Amino acid sequence: MKIGIDTFGCDHARSGLGSYLLYFISNLPEISGVTVELFGSESDRYTYSSGKEIVYNSVNVPDSLEAERLWHYFRIGKFISRHDFDAVIYPAVEKVIPVKFRRTGIAVVNSLYSSVYAQSDAFYRRQLRKGLKKVQIIIAASNFIKDDLVRNGFDGSKIRVIYNGIDHKLFFPSIGLSQEIVEISPFAIKRPYFIYGSRLSGPDKKHIELIKAFTLFKKKTGFSHRLVIAGSEGSFSDNVHRAAFESEFATDIFLTGYFPHESFPQLYAGADACVFPAVNEGVGLPVLEAMACGIPVLCSSSGVLPEVCGDVPLYFDSDNIDEVAAALERIVTDETLRHEIIKKGLERSSDFSWDKTVTRTLDTLNGR
Repeated sequence: MKIGIDTFGCDHARSGLGSYLLYFISNLPEISGVTVELFGSESDRYTYSSGKEIVYNSVNVPDSLEAERLWHYFRIGKFISRHDFDAVIYPAVEKVIPVKFRRTGIAVVNSLYSSVYAQSDAFYRRQLRKGLKKVQIIIAASNFIKDDLVRNGFDGSKIRVIYNGIDHKLFFPSIGLSQEIVEISPFAIKRPYFIYGSRLSGPDKKHIELIKAFTLFKKKTGFSHRLVIAGSEGSFSDNVHRAAFESEFATDIFLTGYFPHESFPQLYAGADACVFPAVNEGVGLPVLEAMACGIPVLCSSSGVLPEVCGDVPLYFDSDNIDEVAAALERIVTDETLRHEIIKKGLERSSDFSWDKTVTRTLDTLNGR
């Protein structure tokens, strides 16, 4: 069997979709009789190979999302036939997807379909819906995502739920971290602090509510904690920056901008807790990675988080500022609760691995 993996739409490995593809390829097992090849932009020839000897097929398409979508709409079918792929994995259907499938297609969905649809232009809305209707297999990263797909009219019988993994070689507990300043080039972050890692992409990320809750926490307790928000700028950036500036504790709120994924373990290790108020998360990977680093987690009771986190975190209603502020205070002052969450978090996060994700995805091609 010859399997193709589409690298288009993965943002040259500078996004969550790119991280997914990097981890997926680096954990590909050697299977007798199975050959895997990549295809995409020439600029990504060495981006995703992860040191493996994998054939990369360059496609002459301008480096723009519009051009890539048109290529997937009109030309990818002939490309797949020419390279004689038996099946193709599409890991970034949030960005690009064909509308016809001459060979078996596996569409990996790592975001809520309803959110992607709402944020797309009219052309891609039609392309995305048509593609997901016609693709043979859909991999949903959670039951939360699957349920959203089914509500929007997609065939639940062809949807398989396969969770993302955690890189346990990168995300693991740090022992004996005692320095007052956490230095992660080019940042120097003074402890103690709370960490929230999420792109400033919309109101459903609840950055503003967290800033208000942090302000309330500071006013009530007088504690020296800072709030570190680590995530790329997005369509909601101006609103978040304005909220941080207007807080009377603005000097204790640090927005890092883009933060490399490989640097997050050190950022987590120095934090008193990971706070994750987003309400429409479909995967929840940052919370699991924080658990794997051995820090307590506080998070929204909405979206996928209860599904993947179980009874581990201290949950809150992200729209209830008083409740979020109380959770921040409790996680700092209740040592018994902290140790309990840390212990259960390490156990829970150990269930998620990229080996499982990749193996289960490839198994879908054999109907397992």
